[in-house]
Amino acid sequence: MLYRFIDLFAGIGGIRIAFEPYGECVFSSEWDMKAQETYDANFNEKPVGDIRTVNAENIPNHDILLAGFPCQPFSLAGVSKKKSLGMKHGFLDETQGTLFFDIARIIKEKQPQAFLLENVKNLRSHDKGNTFKVIKKVLEEELGYTVYADVLNAKGLVPQNRERIYIVGFKKPLKFEFPEIPKQGPPLKSILENNVDEKYTLSDKLWNYLQAYKEKHAKKGNGFGYGLADLDSNSRTLSARYHKDGSEILIPQGDGKNPRRLTPRECARLQGFPETFKIVVSNTAAYKQFGNSVAVPVVERIAENMIYAIERDSTIEDTVEEEQTEYATK
Repeated sequence: MLYRFIDLFAGIGGIRIAFEPYGECVFSSEWDMKAQETYDANFNEKPVGDIRTVNAENIPNHDILLAGFPCQPFSLAGVSKKKSLGMKHGFLDETQGTLFFDIARIIKEKQPQAFLLENVKNLRSHDKGNTFKVIKKVLEEELGYTVYADVLNAKGLVPQNRERIYIVGFKKPLKFEFPEIPKQGPPLKSILENNVDEKYTLSDKLWNYLQAYKEKHAKKGNGFGYGLADLDSNSRTLSARYHKDGSEILIPQGDGKNPRRLTPRECARLQGFPETFKIVVSNTAAYKQFGNSVAVPVVERIAENMIYAIERDSTIEDTVEEEQTEYATK
């Protein structure tokens, strides 16, 4: 069976890639114009802009709703920044914080068989757990879905330490299990390009600044500063701010040469995007896009398990009965 799905807060389509083997994307939405460019270049489809302006009735009927909804209101960095500015955050945020409810109104109107939502790990603990409680309450009690949530680390599939929360829901009370992700995956050196332009090597000025910054914070007992990557292990988490100085993941070059930042293609590989994925924007925009995206191989495994759960069509009650019968016959 082929499934119809929609791609909300689509970014550059990382979640879409994972679900394309199972059906057809019938609607996409992404407000960032540069991300729209990349999406269009790769999927021949320009996403609709601000989802808040879209009437849910006008969205095509679909089986699965996908949404990597904006994480800033729920992230540690976003919350601390907003607090320092005296701004509201989470569900009190009048812009991004309420975008979850746009997902909710579309689910309510269209009643898809299933959904997959992705966000930062901190969503679970934000506001002492109240934000996540509200999300679960809306999905389970108000919308009537059976909901599963787990934090998965991508480092067993790509060479990057990247923990994200995934929320899966089904209209029927289906039995579902998150995939087992290997504990250790490929080394960072496996995704590096052989011939890299000198422009990616840090200037003496920037390198000196980063070293001084780290030393200053080390004296205060803080761990702030650049991260010189271990090529035989995994990197730190790639973030949208990587375009600023690349300091979170620096590649050592040896021979007394300054370290370099990753290239956009290496960032794509770090997130598990296929080699055929087209990078059509500036480096600055590309770094932001890949930093904001998902680890595609993780979502591919979740997608596989979701489709299996739908097609197996085994409810939680069925599973309990099977286990009880099996136990009784032993």
